[in-house]
Amino acid sequence: MASPSNESPGIYGLMAMFEDPTTLVAATEKARDEGYSKMNCYTPYPVAGAWEAIGHETPVSKITLAGGLVGCIGGFSFITWTQTVAYPWNIAGRPTFSWPAFIPPTFETTILFAGLSAAIGMILINGLPQHYHPVFNVPSFKRASSDRYFLVIESEDEKFDREATEAFLQGFNPEEVSEVEY
Repeated sequence: MASPSNESPGIYGLMAMFEDPTTLVAATEKARDEGYSKMNCYTPYPVAGAWEAIGHETPVSKITLAGGLVGCIGGFSFITWTQTVAYPWNIAGRPTFSWPAFIPPTFETTILFAGLSAAIGMILINGLPQHYHPVFNVPSFKRASSDRYFLVIESEDEKFDREATEAFLQGFNPEEVSEVEY
């Protein structure tokens, strides 16, 4: 990753550790309002408002919809083709295109494709599997899985300035502000 010209190449960003989730959400909202765009929150459980405060938007719902539509159209088309073109059977004079009978398999292929595309899309968008992240270099980050809340502002952010960003984070009275190194 390239580093901004005003920072040393070993800095990933600055991390503030908070004792409670409300302070984390308030700090994240204020950081977004101040113009920071490359930041992330780390919490021991999902915190209401943190995702919205960061301002992230995820395309997973659109990927899931696209997968579901592909499954629906593909499933119905495949069944229609097999019953009317590839293997048309005249059973007791019934029509080969009996669409009500096609609904259950079409529903199942819709759910299958939507679920698979949601899972695969989420894995790819999240960059998984990710065995290492620079935040693991901060000793206090081990508390992110138990009882502390972290806000990281990345050095690649256009607004990031080491001293100004640290002073900004200190304004929320965190337990500590740490430098995250690569």
